[in-house]
Amino acid sequence: MKNMLVTGGCGFIGANFIRYLLNESDYAGRIINVDNLTYAGNPENLADIEIDYPDQYIFIQADICDGTRMAKIFADYQIDSVCHFAAESHVDRSIVKPDAFIQTNIVGTFNLLESARSRLDHLIRFHHISTDEVYGSLGSEGYFTEKTPYKPNSPYSASKAASDHLVRAYHKTYDLPMTISNCSNNYGPYQFPEKLVPLIILNALEGKSLPVYGDGGNVRDWLYVRDHCTAIWKIMKQGKNGEIYNIGGNSEMKNIKLVEMICDILDEMKRLTNNRSRRDLIDFVKDRPGHDRRYAIDFGKLSRELGWFPEASLEIGIRDTIKWYIKNQKWVGRVKSGEYQTWIKTHYS
Repeated sequence: MKNMLVTGGCGFIGANFIRYLLNESDYAGRIINVDNLTYAGNPENLADIEIDYPDQYIFIQADICDGTRMAKIFADYQIDSVCHFAAESHVDRSIVKPDAFIQTNIVGTFNLLESARSRLDHLIRFHHISTDEVYGSLGSEGYFTEKTPYKPNSPYSASKAASDHLVRAYHKTYDLPMTISNCSNNYGPYQFPEKLVPLIILNALEGKSLPVYGDGGNVRDWLYVRDHCTAIWKIMKQGKNGEIYNIGGNSEMKNIKLVEMICDILDEMKRLTNNRSRRDLIDFVKDRPGHDRRYAIDFGKLSRELGWFPEASLEIGIRDTIKWYIKNQKWVGRVKSGEYQTWIKTHYS
């Protein structure tokens, strides 16, 4: 893999993956990062990478929904591998405006597959990043495996399920060398503040209300983003063509318990000025439509076949994440105010 296309590389997981590849892994090729810089795409996440790796890192602002542009990028940069992160990914937004999810997650993925198909003689790997939400909701017991039937319950998860099926179909029909990973909920540095973990951290730091859907009993398996990155790279290097791998954090927890953990760690690190417990800030709000009750991942296949296991416990990962947000308040301020969009216009218009 000498010329890897990473789509959505300025987003949360994509940026962490690029940082991992260049700073920590054995990857020695070029990364061509294609990102449309929508609301959650922030090139500041990789500003130091652009400086430190001028021969290995290339950024292109482009929309994967533009098939002609994608075909040109594949040809111009002799793309031989793809790691496809680019997606609309927030469930709440998909409920309000599902059309953007259909376009980016389905049509955009189709365009990439067509471009990859035109270079089948050169393509080593097309890795597609998906989610455990395509499997639907679990009861109080059991785990999602790679053989769990798809049963998406939101426009977001339905669009990701469709893109998964497209990728697999291109392997069966055209012999495209692909792998798919379905991961549990990620958290860590550079995550956009709309997601649960950074939202709770930042509101708790400011002494603001901490909104929790329903009764807080929804269960998620939490995956530290660096562990996710190590799993993706292992799959890209060693995974079997045509296979799907589930990636989990071995950290199943109710949302309310996670919020309480964040409150307690922050109280330990940095008390509020009135010495009030941050647990008092928790506010149970109306549940969102179609809110899946429980997700839990069985990543045994990935462990058995490729020897991967998550390194970070949930408490250690959350502590490190809290420390990162406290340390990077300027980044937080620019993201929350929208000032990073001005930075984008200055640098890339």
